[in-house]
Amino acid sequence: MDKYHQAIADSQVTTSDAEVSAAVEKILSEHLAENLNEDVYKQILNSIDLTTLTSTDSPQSVANFTERVNAFDNEYPQYPNVAAICVYPNFVPVVRTVLDVTGVNIAAVSGAFPSSQTFIEVKVAETALAIEGGADEIDIVFNLGNYLDGDYEEVCDEIAELKHSCRGGRLKVILETGALKTAENIKAASVLSLYAGADFLKTSTGKEYPGASLEAAYVMAQCIKEYHEKTGNMVGFKASGGIRSTEDAVKYYTIIKEVLGQEWLTNEYFRIGASSLANSVLGSLTGQKDIKFF
Repeated sequence: MDKYHQAIADSQVTTSDAEVSAAVEKILSEHLAENLNEDVYKQILNSIDLTTLTSTDSPQSVANFTERVNAFDNEYPQYPNVAAICVYPNFVPVVRTVLDVTGVNIAAVSGAFPSSQTFIEVKVAETALAIEGGADEIDIVFNLGNYLDGDYEEVCDEIAELKHSCRGGRLKVILETGALKTAENIKAASVLSLYAGADFLKTSTGKEYPGASLEAAYVMAQCIKEYHEKTGNMVGFKASGGIRSTEDAVKYYTIIKEVLGQEWLTNEYFRIGASSLANSVLGSLTGQKDIKFF
C-alpha cells in the first residue's frame, strides 16, 4: 500500500452515509436554534467570500462590485465587512486597484476553474499570475479525473505544486463534493488534499455539479479535526454552492462549531462563498426584507 492509500486507510472518519446523515440531523436539532442570533449573523457576514464568477464579468462590473464593498464600511459601520472578494484571476488587478478598505482579502479561482482540465503548466502560470496581480488566496479544483482513475500521486503532486505557486498566499482546494457524492469519496479527497498542503477544504464550485451539502461539510470537518489532532495544523473550511439564506448559512456555522469548535469560527478558518448570501444576512441584521446592497 502506497502512502496515499495508507493515509486514507489510517483515517478513522466514518464513511457511512447513514451515520453522517444521522449525525448532521442530531447536531442541528440540538444546536441550530441557539445560533440564530445577531452575533452569529455578524460572524457569518464577516466570513463571506463575496463572489462574482460569470461570463459577463468585465473590468467595469468588477470595479463596481468592489466599490460596493468599499461603501459598506461607510453605510453600515456597525457591522463587519465581508472576508474577501472572489473573482476570476484576470480581474485580480482590478480589485487590487479599487479596493480601499482594510480587512478584506482578494481571492481568485485558478487552475482552470471550474473543470480543472488543462495542462499543469497552465494551472501553475495562472496561479502565479493571480498572486503577482495581488491575490491573497487561491481557490483551485481538486482533480476529479485523476482521483477517479486512482492516480492519487498525481492528485497530490498537483495540489503541492499549485500550493508552491501561491508563495505566501493561502490555497483553498475545492473538492466538488456533488460529483464525489459519497462520504467515502469525500473523506478520501479530503485526506489527500490535507496531506498535499491545502490551507482550506472547500465544498463546491457551484457550477456543474450539486453545491454544498451539510453531510459533505460534516465529513470534511471531521477530516480537518483528525488532521489537526495528528499534525497540529489548523486547516480552514469553506462552504460554497447554493447557500443563499441566512438560516442555511447558520446550519453550516453550527456544523463547524460542533465538530471543530470555537477556534474555527473566525474568517481565518471559516468561509462561505456566495453572491447573494451577504444581502440575506444583512437583511436579517437590519430587519429589512429583500435588501440588495451588494
